[in-house]
Amino acid sequence: MSNTMPPPPPVFPPQPPPPPRKGASNAVIIGSAAAVIAAVVVTGIVVVNSRDDDKKPETTSSAEPAAGDDVVADEEEPVEEEPAEESEGAGSDAEVAGLDDTVTYDSDVEVKLSKFARGTSSSYGSPENTPYVRFGVRVKNNGKATVDTSAFTASCSYGKDGKSSESIFDTERGLNGGPDTKLLAGRSITVTWACELPKAEKTIQIEVSPDMESESAIFTGDVR
Repeated sequence: MSNTMPPPPPVFPPQPPPPPRKGASNAVIIGSAAAVIAAVVVTGIVVVNSRDDDKKPETTSSAEPAAGDDVVADEEEPVEEEPAEESEGAGSDAEVAGLDDTVTYDSDVEVKLSKFARGTSSSYGSPENTPYVRFGVRVKNNGKATVDTSAFTASCSYGKDGKSSESIFDTERGLNGGPDTKLLAGRSITVTWACELPKAEKTIQIEVSPDMESESAIFTGDVR
């Protein structure tokens, strides 16, 4: 029996593993994952939108309103007007005095008309050659405060329809307008005034205010 051992078999180096192949299964998995993510995103958007819609009232509008859809506002209820407060002095009760009457203010200032006379303005008057009625306006201060008669005013109207009458200013006739002075307590002043009055007219209305703070005293009547 021989003791000879057979030689060992040759040893080869290990072979590297084959590279992985990109199979269809990877693409399917990636595509499925993308589809799932997209579905989740879309579902989330839908859910968020549905939740947001629950917070807002539905509003519908159309570009052109249909016939009969015009909105008509209700009429406002009438506001009850409060009665005006009566001011002190003459004219507060809307009383009208006669041409011969005396009007007394709460301040104890008196206004009285006198010496009515008809006439015609001269060619230098304003307006010129105009028939008028002239009269005296006596202002008497029976009060304690000084009256500023520089703010004296007078205006007229004539006829049944109250046609406006121009004031006459004529130096030749002594018609120089209102005073330019202050009336002390206990004093009086007479202003000569004239207003247009056609010869065919008789009825005249005269409004006089002795100062800026007093209402107009209203006189009316017929002039012969």
